[in-house]
Amino acid sequence: MSRVMTQEERFRRMVETPVSKLIPSLAVPTIISMLITSIYNMADTYFVSQINTSASAAVGVSYSLMSMIQAFGFTLGMGGGNYLSRVLGTQDTKKAEQIASTAFYTSMAVGAVLAVLGLLFLDPLVRILGATDTIAPYAKDYAKYILMAAPIMTGSLSMNNLLRFQGLAVYAMVGITLGGVLNMVLDPILIFGFDMGIAGAAIATALSQLISFLVLFLQSNLRSDCVHLNPKKIVFRGWMYGEILHGGIPSLCRQGVASIATAALNLAANPFGDAAIAAMSIVSRYMMFINSALIGFGQGFQPVCGFNFGAKRYDRVLESFWFCVKVAVVLLTTLAVISFFGAGTIMAQFRKDDPAVIEIGTWAMRFQCLTLPFQSWIIMSNMLTQTIGYGFRASIVAAGRQGIFLFPVLLTLPGLMGVRGLQLCQPAADICTFIAAMVIVLGVLKELREKNEKMQVSEKKL
Repeated sequence: MSRVMTQEERFRRMVETPVSKLIPSLAVPTIISMLITSIYNMADTYFVSQINTSASAAVGVSYSLMSMIQAFGFTLGMGGGNYLSRVLGTQDTKKAEQIASTAFYTSMAVGAVLAVLGLLFLDPLVRILGATDTIAPYAKDYAKYILMAAPIMTGSLSMNNLLRFQGLAVYAMVGITLGGVLNMVLDPILIFGFDMGIAGAAIATALSQLISFLVLFLQSNLRSDCVHLNPKKIVFRGWMYGEILHGGIPSLCRQGVASIATAALNLAANPFGDAAIAAMSIVSRYMMFINSALIGFGQGFQPVCGFNFGAKRYDRVLESFWFCVKVAVVLLTTLAVISFFGAGTIMAQFRKDDPAVIEIGTWAMRFQCLTLPFQSWIIMSNMLTQTIGYGFRASIVAAGRQGIFLFPVLLTLPGLMGVRGLQLCQPAADICTFIAAMVIVLGVLKELREKNEKMQVSEKKL
């Protein structure tokens, strides 16, 4: 049985192990965690799509809601985690426990508020998210169970991220993976075996999230090498929430704006019928599945970045960033080529009986594949700036492709070019975001190089 690593040993590991070995060792479990998280939605989309086109579209509509719930879990988990990793870099374990406890219990409280408000206003909510008359009944059946599970979802995501930023990605992976596997098993059983339809998919997701939550919670509180989640250690102070939100707002921008953007995309596709909504929903889930692998890899970079930035090892922060960018470019270029040529086959797996869904989705996927490699720079730039506390610049990068640049093209291209314009919206936003991220992050990298040079001069004087 392997020995539990002490806080001191973990610190040395983070600041001394070569990044080419350290980041992949941390990234593998986070990649698995992100892929499993993405599979929650992918599995629901796949099995529900076998019912009919309107049900398939309903999952896409409801995904906006799930994404918003996840946004708050990510905001508090990643914001708390960013702060936590920097504090662990200074070896202040008492303060680390306060940060983790405050972030976790606050996330559950926020999830409970979202659940109550969502259930009270369920009917207008699904309409705002883009449901048509034929989609709305399915969307409500799905969304109500997702809302009931909101506190569990926000709590699970916050714990997942808090564990990652401690360098304990394997523990996070175990909880997420068990839930994901259970979801894939329960989906067909509840949807078809018990004839529960789309409600069965939502119940399967809720039950799976509960299992993940329990596993993560037990690990966080029973393992000696974890920062424990003690409600007595919650700090109700403005400075605490300020630090957490400073690091977490970029996640809210990325996830929250993505939720709004998904709803806007559904509304833009609305004039073209249920087939267009279903097609764009399937493409979004698939591209998110691909991007989740990159996000998982980047999340292996974040604790390394946070620890070393806190320890003033700016040379390792820079080395880690460029290593991740290079790996990401190779990964996404490969996946883009495969997906471009296999787009038609991929779409047919979801709605083989609806040629309109396949046709619209195939070209939407191909256009997005052309700009997919740009995500290497966009996502890694966002993670760098967020982790080292450059919250405002990180927020701009995070909100770019699914907010700042997407909304204008959604308002113009579909009206000018019809369905083709709808298919081109995301690629156009990706190009603009890539340019913005280049301008912003090259300046940040310059600042880090200057800090590193000053550190080297100071060390020579000593």
